Amino acid sequence: MRPVRPTKAKKRNRVPSARDAIHPVKPRLRLRRHNLRQRGPIDEDAGQCAEVAMAEAKKAHDRLIEAIDILPEGIVFLDADGRYILWNKKYAEIYNRSSDLFASGARLQDTIRIGVARGDYPEAAGREEEWIAERLERLFHPSGRHEQRLSDGRTILIEERLTGDGGIVGLRVDITELKQREESFRLLFDGNPVPMIVCATDDERVLGVNDAAAQHYGYSRAAFEQLSIRNLQAYESEPPWAGEQSSEEQAARTWKHVRADGTLIDLAIYSRHLVHNDRPAVLLALMDITERKRAEARLAFLAQHDALTGLPSRNLLRQKIDDKLAQMRRGSEKVAVLVLGLDNFKSINDTLGHAVGDRLLRGVGKRLRSILRQEDIVARLNSDEFAVVQGGLARPDDAVQLCRRLLQAIADPYLIDGSSVTIGATIGIAMAPNDGDDAEKLLKNADMALSRAKNETRGTFSYFESGMDARAQSRRKTEIELRDAIQRDVLRPHYQPLIDLSTGHITGFEALVRWPHPERGMIPPSEFIPIAEETGLISALGRSMLRQACSDAAKWPDEVRVAVNMSPLQFRVGNVLSLVMDALKQSGLSPSRLELEITETLVLEKSGQVLATLHALRALGVRISMDDFGTGYSSLSYLRSFPFDKIKIDQSFIRDLAANREAQAIVRSIVSLGKGLGVIITAEGVETEAELRCLRAEGCHEGQGYLFSRPRPNVDIVGLLQAQKDAAEGPSAGKAMVA
Repeated sequence: MRPVRPTKAKKRNRVPSARDAIHPVKPRLRLRRHNLRQRGPIDEDAGQCAEVAMAEAKKAHDRLIEAIDILPEGIVFLDADGRYILWNKKYAEIYNRSSDLFASGARLQDTIRIGVARGDYPEAAGREEEWIAERLERLFHPSGRHEQRLSDGRTILIEERLTGDGGIVGLRVDITELKQREESFRLLFDGNPVPMIVCATDDERVLGVNDAAAQHYGYSRAAFEQLSIRNLQAYESEPPWAGEQSSEEQAARTWKHVRADGTLIDLAIYSRHLVHNDRPAVLLALMDITERKRAEARLAFLAQHDALTGLPSRNLLRQKIDDKLAQMRRGSEKVAVLVLGLDNFKSINDTLGHAVGDRLLRGVGKRLRSILRQEDIVARLNSDEFAVVQGGLARPDDAVQLCRRLLQAIADPYLIDGSSVTIGATIGIAMAPNDGDDAEKLLKNADMALSRAKNETRGTFSYFESGMDARAQSRRKTEIELRDAIQRDVLRPHYQPLIDLSTGHITGFEALVRWPHPERGMIPPSEFIPIAEETGLISALGRSMLRQACSDAAKWPDEVRVAVNMSPLQFRVGNVLSLVMDALKQSGLSPSRLELEITETLVLEKSGQVLATLHALRALGVRISMDDFGTGYSSLSYLRSFPFDKIKIDQSFIRDLAANREAQAIVRSIVSLGKGLGVIITAEGVETEAELRCLRAEGCHEGQGYLFSRPRPNVDIVGLLQAQKDAAEGPSAGKAMVA
């Protein structure tokens, strides 16, 4: 068919509207008015009525035109043959490439065919006649909406319906932006790495999934879309979008889902309501938080449990004790709180290594758990301490049986890396309600009972007694006052002479710390030195004593030395060499006049750092003395670790030496050993003339003790040295000095 061309009278640049459809009737109206003017009065009245009717009709028609022209959708009216009757401006704008063909009476199929020839409908390319036939079939037999793409990229939604007289009413909506949003959504949905599911809200069926969701769940997309959201939920519950909705988008909810292989996953699900293919639906964005939940659970566990043994920590233990106490208050039974400390665990850790120590701690934890009842509590408090809580006891003595079982279980050897490791334990016991009515007080009292048991008889158990708390309070007060005294430099060294037993001359002085207390008088070292060791104050105290002793000795005669005790803790800190060098530099004392006394405990550690420090001090000219020889472990073997300048025999071997043949044999052996090694031997705690005679007879080099002098302040030392000088020149030369 030849395309219909527009007449020359048409203006191609003007967009035709619905008004153009009534232009052809205007000449006929003018003709009828002219004929009525030629007739008589009666006909003239009839003509006037007709004109009024025509005016009203025209006015109504104009209103109709104005009404459909302002609509946002395109509207077209066709007769039964598909010819144009009426259309609005939006319709002409939608089909602007074909609007020059619109005319009242023109056939829609002709304009379609011309548009196909022009390339206005890209979907028709290559199948023009088939496409036109399909389009006309939909026109004359409308059954629903369909979409139409235009060559300029727009998409038009078409909906057509038949009228009662066989005509056609067509609606056109430009849905280009909507299609673009749908395409963007599709790209975002399909290519999104976040698993996403679209579900119907009415029957909960899965309407669509992206590749990430299919991969995450382990289903194919086809299989996925045969499921409902309830098939994915691990437990029967409402769907993720259920409940009140304050907005289209709902905050994340946590759900547990199941994969195709049956494994469970934790999901944080975000939901947004939408319409999918005319069905109310919801978009679910799934965030897999399985690992996060596991990490959170692990962190929550570690916050309440010991990482090494898996046992409850102190915080959780307090809660469990309080729970036990609440149960106890409802009855008449008692609760036992036991604090268990491993004996010599540090020695095992140092000699066998931390890995073996850790395995030993885990083994102890398992044994404790294995012999306790399910309702009993076991926890790890710190490095080598555990706590056990048992309820349902009728009297305090009932805890004895439990302690014996615990001690026996721990004492059995542990096989670690093919080696047998043995360790013991000591236990402190506090009973509720007598020893406390809350967790903190019970643990504190049980710990005090443990301290007493360790000091008295390791490997046993001890009950808390009320006097322990008083002693603990006193100890705490001493610690506070000691700290203050060190900061204010109150403590002073007193000096006890070292006597050459062959000549009776003073060879040096040992600096012994003294604490002049304003209320308690002179506090003995045995009372505050252990506290200083336990609290770490010994480092500051030792530094102060070293500085003062070097300063005092610098004013003595050049041949007189000063001996200063050094704590193992000071060596562990690692700054002994610098402290000694600073003290010597500030005082001007010669290094050869300084003697540092260390115990066997320090050499027992076999630390490379300690031995290196000792060698550096000796190279500096400082003399090194082993104090309290004979009271440690395998003393003779340690003499090979370092070339000591002096060995001091512990006073326990000197006491009643004249009447104790075994002690005489030990002293004789040590003196002989010293002579063989070229080491000076000094006897501590000499108090009687008989002890002095025995030491001289055995050939001991030096003596120290109350027989010669008590420790004295520095102001007395000048007089003591003058007394020595006078004695050397008088008839008592060679005799021991008397305090």
